[in-house]
Amino acid sequence: MYYCVLLFLIGIVIGSFLNVCIYRIPNKEDIVFTRSHCMSCGHELQWYELVPLLSFLCLRGKCKKCHTKLSIQYPLIEALNGVLYVVIFLINGFNVDSLLYCGLTSALIVLSVIDFRTYEIPLGINIFILIVGLIHLGFHYTDWVTYVIGFFAVSIPIFIIILATHGKGMGGGDMKLMAVAGLLLGWKSIILAFLLGCIIGSIIHIVRMKVTKADHVLALGPYLAVGIFISMLWGSNIINWYINCVL
Repeated sequence: MYYCVLLFLIGIVIGSFLNVCIYRIPNKEDIVFTRSHCMSCGHELQWYELVPLLSFLCLRGKCKKCHTKLSIQYPLIEALNGVLYVVIFLINGFNVDSLLYCGLTSALIVLSVIDFRTYEIPLGINIFILIVGLIHLGFHYTDWVTYVIGFFAVSIPIFIIILATHGKGMGGGDMKLMAVAGLLLGWKSIILAFLLGCIIGSIIHIVRMKVTKADHVLALGPYLAVGIFISMLWGSNIINWYINCVL
């Protein structure tokens, strides 16, 4: 129980940094050295205004200086990251893979929000996932073929789709995401992740088009991220279940 609390606390602290990335990366702003500030009045936040979750609650969701209402995104991203960290370790256990999966999960959260808003997946996020994948490969070098094939298993078909549709079918960011995630998960899991992402994306976006009149063009990144997360933790079980049912 205590380790779950610790993991959650670590997760919400990192989640606070994820919010910084989400807001600044699309604007090409520095995410390391520039101090956190109110997006409306520019008020530089003090340390007690940066405590994950608690600061938002204590300030009642408003800037201390200009009283502008703060986005609910701040506590939601912090809490989500903390909860998912706990889930990863509960499902996968305490090992190096779980640490790497946490890094991947945080990157997926950032790219999902940015892609949903801008229809672009930042190259830097994909590079970060690539680094995580290479580290994972170093710990699983005896099974390197599985992960190297995973790099190409979905990204090559997406590349063909991009060429065939002149970039209208899918985006280059999606292709890079599936390549670097495939290096981390392996070819079986990344194929499953892609199928899950496409199915989930199709269902949800059809509902959004009917209910909210959303545009027919969708940002696929968030749905691919969900597919990657599911496949990361439960992919082997899903694949084995499917094989047993078919055979």
